[in-house]
Amino acid sequence: MSSPVFERIVRIAANHPALPGHFPGQPLVPGVILLEQVALALRAWRDQRLGRVLEAKFVAPLLPEQTALLKLTEMTPGGSRLRFEIRCEDVLLARGLIEGAA
Repeated sequence: MSSPVFERIVRIAANHPALPGHFPGQPLVPGVILLEQVALALRAWRDQRLGRVLEAKFVAPLLPEQTALLKLTEMTPGGSRLRFEIRCEDVLLARGLIEGAA
């Protein structure tokens, strides 16, 4: 049985193709890229794809080349609903609720 918590490091390279348009001269990692990282973490942890994003809140920016910690936590043992948090140096950047799909 897998652990009820999964963590992985997130770091988006400065040359990521989404950065030049978000925002020119002062790039921030777009929320959709953070959600992609959530989906990749779910795939790595449970070999599941992301079924739905039920809730997502982006509260602080992630800058290119910054290192953040992404954490997925089961809502119920073995359940398909999971909470996610992304933090950088204990600062909450994003949080939400997702559902995995088979």
